[in-house]
Amino acid sequence: MQTKNILAAACAAVMLAIAGAPTIAAEPPYRSNLPVEGRLAGFTGATTWLNSAPLTPQQLRGKVVLVDFWTYSCINCIRTVPYIRAWAEKYRERGLVVVGVHTPEFKFEEDLVNINTAVGRFKMDYPIAVDSRQQIWRAWGNQYWPALYLADANGMLRHHQFGEGGYDKMERAIQSLLAEARPGPVDTSLVNPVANDEQMLPDLASLNSGETYVGYQKAENYRATPKLREDRSQMYAVDKLPLNQWGLSGQWVVGGESAVSDETNAGIAYQFSARDLHLVAGPGGAGRKVRIKVTLDGRAPGADHGADIDADGNGVIDATRLYQLVRQSGKVRERRFEVRFLDKGAEAFAFTFG
Repeated sequence: MQTKNILAAACAAVMLAIAGAPTIAAEPPYRSNLPVEGRLAGFTGATTWLNSAPLTPQQLRGKVVLVDFWTYSCINCIRTVPYIRAWAEKYRERGLVVVGVHTPEFKFEEDLVNINTAVGRFKMDYPIAVDSRQQIWRAWGNQYWPALYLADANGMLRHHQFGEGGYDKMERAIQSLLAEARPGPVDTSLVNPVANDEQMLPDLASLNSGETYVGYQKAENYRATPKLREDRSQMYAVDKLPLNQWGLSGQWVVGGESAVSDETNAGIAYQFSARDLHLVAGPGGAGRKVRIKVTLDGRAPGADHGADIDADGNGVIDATRLYQLVRQSGKVRERRFEVRFLDKGAEAFAFTFG
């Protein structure tokens, strides 16, 4: 009797299997709620590529793609780099491809030697399309440095960020599209990159000064005697300055993008209020060096010196790039900044703050 019951149960199990046992329905694939904003425009027009062979949207299909428009002397771009680099490293194996697009603002940023130097300095190991003719910039309709665009595995743009900040929101978007592209867990922690010198995030609560161009094409808030003279050597003098006004002293030739010191000890003064002061400057030619001397309120900066000068205010301009000349170590207050170029031929392009 027991044997018959066992055989009956076994037969019933076989018949049930043949008939098809009830199954639990599989969950549908994850779909991110990020909206479609357009299509990945590609990188046609790049003058060359760094860290990679040329990439096309077709080659990137199946990957989540983060595109970063940047230029190497832009302080906002510089402060974004640690996050871009951290995301590239963290999510590379999960299917993220980061592509930097270096589109110049100033003429000197078209120089491939300068770009390569910056890529090495900022430790960028991901693909970079060099867009020195701004063809990629125009094809994307971009207007900002930095500008981040995030595309899904089907080549559709799903998220963007203009300017600094929004790092947590961008990383959540990256995680969302990675989960959509491929099954499997995604690390949902957020990166916290270490940044120092000019890459440290700005002190927004104390930031009361803004980007200021020195060349006459975009110069604003200039206050010195005489007015800026275009493309000719001129002696200038600067006295007291209201907040966010600046002026030249000594002999200068002011061009469209920059001012060039035309004698030793020519200077620039700026009345500012911010934790950090940076100056985009160059020595006026490859292989040249220009010594500088910085003062704050007429004295050596001491503990308030930036990364590119010492406590006595001494530094050297040996490449065309952004220099951090002031980082106030205590309470941020309004200060008078002055820099003297001890050698002739220095170029000054723009002030930025943080």
